[in-house]
Order: sequence, then C-alpha cells, then structure tokens
Amino acid sequence: MVTPQLKEKDLGLRDFLQLQKQQALEERATTFTAFSDEARRRGANTYARMVVSPADRKVVIQDPFSGKLRAMLMFASNNYLGLANHPYVKEKVKAAIDKFGVGLGGPPLLNGYTRLMSELEARLAALKKKPAALVFSSGYGANLGLISALVKENDRVLYDELSHASFHDGLRMAKARADSFAHNDLTQLEALLKADGKKSLNLFVGVEGVYSMDGDMAPLDKIVELCHRYGAFLWLDDAHGTGILGEHGGGTAEEHGVEESIDLSMGTFSKAFAVTGGFLAASREIIEYIRYFARPYVFSAALPPVLLAAVLAGLDVLEQEPERRTELRNISQYAAEKLRPFGLTVDPQAAIIAIRVPEWMNIRRANYLIHQRGIFLNAIEFPAVPENQQRFRISLMVNHTKEDVDLLAAVLEEVWDLERKLIKG
Repeated sequence: MVTPQLKEKDLGLRDFLQLQKQQALEERATTFTAFSDEARRRGANTYARMVVSPADRKVVIQDPFSGKLRAMLMFASNNYLGLANHPYVKEKVKAAIDKFGVGLGGPPLLNGYTRLMSELEARLAALKKKPAALVFSSGYGANLGLISALVKENDRVLYDELSHASFHDGLRMAKARADSFAHNDLTQLEALLKADGKKSLNLFVGVEGVYSMDGDMAPLDKIVELCHRYGAFLWLDDAHGTGILGEHGGGTAEEHGVEESIDLSMGTFSKAFAVTGGFLAASREIIEYIRYFARPYVFSAALPPVLLAAVLAGLDVLEQEPERRTELRNISQYAAEKLRPFGLTVDPQAAIIAIRVPEWMNIRRANYLIHQRGIFLNAIEFPAVPENQQRFRISLMVNHTKEDVDLLAAVLEEVWDLERKLIKG
C-alpha cells in the first residue's frame, strides 16, 4: 500500500531519502517497497530489468511493465569489447570448468590461490608494465583494499572530486586525512601538493583514467609530472581504460606513455572483460604488502576458476584481435557526433558517452519512453550525481553498428520532443 506521503508526489529518490530520516527500520523498508512498487506502476522505475539472453548489443528482457519477453538494443552495458558472449572466451571457460570445477571455498591466502590466479596476476602485471599484480574478488574491494592497506594516520590523500564511490568508501574505511580537488584541476592539485610541504609522512594522489560518469580522461602526463615534483605516490583507477585505451590495451597510462611512472594501477574485470573482479598492479614490495594487509582481500573468497579463465581468455583476445579497440574507438566517435545535440558536456575519450538531462526534463519518465521504444539505457539519477547533473550514460560496444547509433539518436530526438510537449502542457 502506498503511503499518503508518496501518493501526492512525483516520486523521486530525494523524496524517499528525506522521508526515511524520521522512520524506524521496518517502517523505512515498508515505505521504500511501496515507493518502488508505485514507481514501477507509473513507469518511473526502470531499474533491475531482467535480462534472459546472453549479454550482447541486442538482449532479450522480461519487460517489467508488460511481463512479456522483448528484444532491446543494449546501450547500458560495460561489455565494451563484446567479450561476454565471445566464442573463444566461452570455450576457455567450459574447458576450465571441466578441469578445475566451479569454485574454491576460501580466500586466496588460505586455500583459494590457484595456478590460474598466479598466471592471471603475471599477465596483468605485464599488461600494466609492473613487476607484480594482485587479484581481488571485485573492483570495489580492490579500491577499498589499496586505501585501507596503504594509508595511515600520518598520511594524506589528494583526490579528484569525481572519484568513484568505492574510493570515497575506502577513505572512510581508512579514516584517512583527505582533500579533494576540482575535477582535472591541475592548478588546485599543485596548490594542495605545495601546501602539504612534506608535512605528511606519505602523500598520495588518486585519480581515474577515464571517469565513469562523464567519459572524459585525466591529463595523466601532467599529473605524473606534479607527483614527481612533490614526491607524491600516484595511484590510478583505470577501470574504464584497461583493455580499451593504448596500443596494446594497457589503458590510460599507455595511451599517455606514462605506464612506468604510475606507482599503482587499479583495474576491474567488470568492464572490458565483462565478468567480475578487480586487480592492483605495482612494485613487488607494494603488492606483497597489500596481499597481507588489505582486509577485502584477506577476508573475501577467491575468484572461482571460471572467472579467472574468462579474464585470461579476454587477455588472449586483446592480443589476437587488436582491431577491436580501433573499431570501438570508431563507433564511439561516430556516436559522439550523432548525440552531440542532446547535451554532451565533454568529449568522450573511451566508450562512455554522458548526456546531461535538461533541468526541465523528467528523467524517469523520459527513460520509460526510451524503454518503450526498445532502447535499454542507464538513467543516472540523484543521489548518484547532483540533481542538476542527472544524465543518461551510454556505453558503446565494439559490435554496435552505425545503424544502431542512428536509431538511438532518432529515439532520443523523439523523446526530447515529447518531453518538451509534456512540460508545456
């Protein structure tokens, strides 16, 4: 049953977040369930759509509004290189199941360290041009682990304000002394570095290679120069650059030619490799230290052989089919030009295109209209981003065609026109 507070509102997460502050747990959970059900009924909730087919440029979903199966054109998946349904990857995974089974039942430090994990760590270290690497069960855990293991009370962290939520959570977990600088603002970063004046025992700088909400790139070459000048340890979250950028898929640092100048590189398997997991690459000494002091590593079960095999096979594809990166770059550039009229605020540097939603537009209603026209998009709402920066985040895949992008642009144009008419009444 929908509560009176929710009946009268055009449902939004801000409404619920304000309401829950005065509610006990059971009431809060009941209210949110009513909020979610009513939003779905009104077409204002397109979250958790059930995919019933392999992940690809086209997917089949069970439509949450009609209950029927329907095909949709997928522009919301980080399966950038199309590896989720790649025949070679599937073949290698099947072989790994036959040889190693499906699970391990323990963390890497105890019984969960396998030959496949050792092989994967060596190949990831080579990809990132580092002496060693360490595999985590998630990218989120990798960020929590590196910060909580490395940062102590006499240290200080300087980080880009648009850093991922896992980075912010890691700072809280470590109770770190930390200051943010405006996005890609090198002047402010240098001022913070200079102001520290070696007062901190260790000074860390954290940035992303490709920023997940806008798709733009950090000016890594200039950030490396600043870190060297002021003696700061630089770590790079390259979740959306690994496998995509650089001549060999090494990521944002390879794209900028500064691989050996990055002190620690973090990456995930949930983007270009299309599975789950994360990793860190750094000196042997740093990696060995993190292996024993990163709580998300020590107290999480190891990735199962099937996932390790999938990533190893993905690395094979990176080497054997380098044209995939070129084709992805080409379709991303084509999409950027086609979608520029709809609110691009930055030029995309990899496979993410962010379209800022005008303040007059109802993003939930617009996404429902887009959904009804067979396009699967991610609506990024408050509180994931500020209310005046809500957006549709479009993820390109190598097997998207120009015709797919043309259809997406046509649907957006139609929905934009409909929304204008609805606003005008």
